[in-house]
Amino acid sequence: MVPLNSAPRIFLGIALTVLLTLAVACSPGSTGTQSGGNISLQGAGATFPNPLYQKWVSEYGKLNQNIKIDYQSIGSGGGIKQIQSQTVDFGASDAPMTDDDLKAAPGALIHIPTVLGAVVLTYNLQGISQPLRFSSDVVADIFLGKIAKWNDPRIKTDNPGVNLPATDITVVHRADSSGTSFVFTDYLSKISPEWKTKVGVDKAPKWPVGQGGKGNEGVTGQVKNQPNTIGYVELAYAKPNNLPVALIKNASDKFVEPTIDTVVAAAAGSAATTPEDLRVSITNATGANAYPISSYTYILIYKEQRDATKGKAVVDFLWWGIHDGEKFARDLLYAPLPADIVKRAEARLNSITAAGKPLR
Repeated sequence: MVPLNSAPRIFLGIALTVLLTLAVACSPGSTGTQSGGNISLQGAGATFPNPLYQKWVSEYGKLNQNIKIDYQSIGSGGGIKQIQSQTVDFGASDAPMTDDDLKAAPGALIHIPTVLGAVVLTYNLQGISQPLRFSSDVVADIFLGKIAKWNDPRIKTDNPGVNLPATDITVVHRADSSGTSFVFTDYLSKISPEWKTKVGVDKAPKWPVGQGGKGNEGVTGQVKNQPNTIGYVELAYAKPNNLPVALIKNASDKFVEPTIDTVVAAAAGSAATTPEDLRVSITNATGANAYPISSYTYILIYKEQRDATKGKAVVDFLWWGIHDGEKFARDLLYAPLPADIVKRAEARLNSITAAGKPLR
């Protein structure tokens, strides 16, 4: 039995305990996610790596069932705008953000390379079984509209013995703001002075000819369903749809097939000269086996995170991605990151903070 003179002290202790509990629960640094609840992350951007990112989201979710990640494939331009406006937790782009893009953001953004891929020329041409070959100047002139027939003498020169039809070439390009377009026009600007002057490098260029499709998915669908077409898509979209891919003549004057190994060869020569912020172009790379339309793809994330819990969840997901997640790259026709780039990406992830404190 509690003595009567002790009761006020007991009730006072209970009241203080309740007040302290409420104070902790309502403090600015406390969220439901910190007490074992679910964490929801939203990402958006490039269609180029979408098949891989969906695989990452699925596999990571099996290991971390309290973390729900949604990635929307809306194009690199959309990913940059979404991260600039802070409506997503991370953006994605094949095109590195420009200095002006970075200045337009409300805070410092960093680039985390995730994998490498190939932008390929795919086509729908009846009766042609072997892969077609294209010299770089021929590629540029097809997309400039200067080569308009499949049996043009310059295409025939690259493909001796192939019975090319006398049909019109229908060009298919991206209709949205696209990192894949950026990579492709970056390549064309390097190999064609006329393209560089008339069109240039852009995520949403003014195409001289052709019809547009939304996303890699849209271009793939139009080429697959429309005879005599040619378009550019990421390798991971062409192969699963049983579309042919062309061999492209590289800077060493060799026709090169787009494969994981030839994409790795394109990246190999640039690792030492890649800048600290990891924004780099590897199109038209030197090297006998380098595929000339190769590229990194990036996740975009703020260096200073507003929400420590969500920020740590994104950093942990990306750390897993550039390590364990790389094992899924080859099966989905992407090239894993070079070891040196992984180390440099680690340093970038280790630099991310919330309230000035590292999240790893």
